[in-house]
Amino acid sequence: MVQIFVRLLLLAVILFVLYIYMIMPRIFGRPDQSAFRGALFAHRGFFDTGKGIPENSMPAFRRAVAAGYCIELDVQLSKDGIPVVFHDFTLKRMTGRPGRVCDYTAEELSGFYLDSTSHTIPLFSDVLDLVHGKTPLLVEIKSEGTNMEVCRKADALLRSYQGTYCIESFNPLVLLWYRRHHPQILRGQLSDRFLAQPQYRKVRLVLPCLALQNMMLDFLARPDFIAYNCRYGQNISRRLIRRLFGGKSAAYTIKSGRDFKEAKPHFDAFIFDSFDPGRL
Repeated sequence: MVQIFVRLLLLAVILFVLYIYMIMPRIFGRPDQSAFRGALFAHRGFFDTGKGIPENSMPAFRRAVAAGYCIELDVQLSKDGIPVVFHDFTLKRMTGRPGRVCDYTAEELSGFYLDSTSHTIPLFSDVLDLVHGKTPLLVEIKSEGTNMEVCRKADALLRSYQGTYCIESFNPLVLLWYRRHHPQILRGQLSDRFLAQPQYRKVRLVLPCLALQNMMLDFLARPDFIAYNCRYGQNISRRLIRRLFGGKSAAYTIKSGRDFKEAKPHFDAFIFDSFDPGRL
């Protein structure tokens, strides 16, 4: 009986050590994170649909700069391999068009109107020219698979950008690409409580989603910070990363003063929309 107990205890210790190794963020050679601490990132720009300013649009980015907020935005590739700023992989919600972003050239996408306004899908290069280092950027790299061409194309533009920025992605392979090709850039793993959402409960998705929502793929990319859904900030892996290793946490998406107040003690940066935190 004692031998069985000892073996079980040893197994538990081994599994715990393995778990800690898997969730560990970057420990050595961390880049400067001072611009990240306490930062307020306007989610997809400081948009306001009621005022005709759609998400991820040039006026939303101008408004964020004018208000003094940092900017979170999304980058993916057009059919002809041009980085454009758009959140969804499909066009329907924001433009009413069929198909996916990657089904159209950048020129074609530039003719699609956002949310029934006169504003169109911007090129990433145009957004960089607009911001021009006036405020820090949090660039979400959008990639569903293993093709990392979007990383190469976005990085080519960002290497010549004279401003502060960091990158994040739900896809750990994006962060792995940055770990290998541009390690000095601050990188963050986006995550969520995926298994609370019905679309992720398919048998083939359960294990990868379980690993992703608990940051158990961090060993691949060793992120510098975790960006987590603020509704599920109690996630034990996220809390351990922050408390045990000093890894930073960003809360998304803060949608009210109450959300902000609740998240503030537990996170280091905040991604917000639907309200103006400067008026609190």
